[in-house]
Amino acid sequence: MAGKGTVVACRNFNATDDAEVLYKAMKGLGTNEDAILQLLSSRSNHQRQDIKHAYKTLFGKDLVDNLKGELGGKFETLIVAMMATPLAYDVSSLRNAIKGAGTDEKVLVEILASRTPQQVKEIVAAYRKEHDDDLEEDISGDTSGHFKRLLVILLQANRQSGVQSELIDSDAQTLFQAGEHKFGTDEQTFVTILGNRSAEHLRKVFDAYMKLSGFEMEESIKRETSGGLQDLLLAVVKCARSVPAYFAETLYYSMKGAGTDDNTLIRAMVTRSEVDLMDVRTEFRKLFACSLLSMIKGDTGGDFRKALLLLCGGDDA
Repeated sequence: MAGKGTVVACRNFNATDDAEVLYKAMKGLGTNEDAILQLLSSRSNHQRQDIKHAYKTLFGKDLVDNLKGELGGKFETLIVAMMATPLAYDVSSLRNAIKGAGTDEKVLVEILASRTPQQVKEIVAAYRKEHDDDLEEDISGDTSGHFKRLLVILLQANRQSGVQSELIDSDAQTLFQAGEHKFGTDEQTFVTILGNRSAEHLRKVFDAYMKLSGFEMEESIKRETSGGLQDLLLAVVKCARSVPAYFAETLYYSMKGAGTDDNTLIRAMVTRSEVDLMDVRTEFRKLFACSLLSMIKGDTGGDFRKALLLLCGGDDA
């Protein structure tokens, strides 16, 4: 089932024309932010890459450097994120999460739990090419315990495909014995099964687990584990159930409560805009008492808000 994005390729696309519009928007006194955000939010990522090439060809300047020089704050962060290829953006997000002050576990969890095995393989290869480092080593050096083990399993990108009918009940039983049914928790069992079975298989295991234990898998994880491991196990379970629902929740909690987690908001909106943001919006409306659009409206301001609303692409009243 292919998801639906909110951002699609522009039909009568001309990279040279677009490059000239952006150049004019930044030339002279003051910057026309509106022209920049209107144009870039109505082009696909692939088209934005073509615009970068055309800009350099025409003006001998780097478009992203120019944008960074003219824009500021969260709005700049958002526009720069939109200009990176999805793969390069994932790689730089992971690099910053590891190499910054303290490890940003939230980023490791979100990316490694939600990307397909094929995407993870590409991320590992691109990370090595870009930074001449081993992503697994860098993550291992920065994390510990079963949290580290599950991240390492996800980095192997060897998740099985299809449903192994003969294992559904025994997987559910094994998880039950490892958690609810035992004094103390056998985290390794959770890590191995949740890290290696396919999403389709896990959905059936969750149903069997519910019948057996009377608990949803998420409830047991919340009771039996804590910290980074709990966050990662929950993300893996939620993504096995529905990736759009996982991102709907991620977006909701990035804006709920005191202060906005702008980095998570930007990351989720940019990375899902051409993948499944329509589906994310649908799930958001089902899960929460408001639409994604209305929440962004109420929680952000200025050009940052304008650009996010264009990426969101509409309301779900």
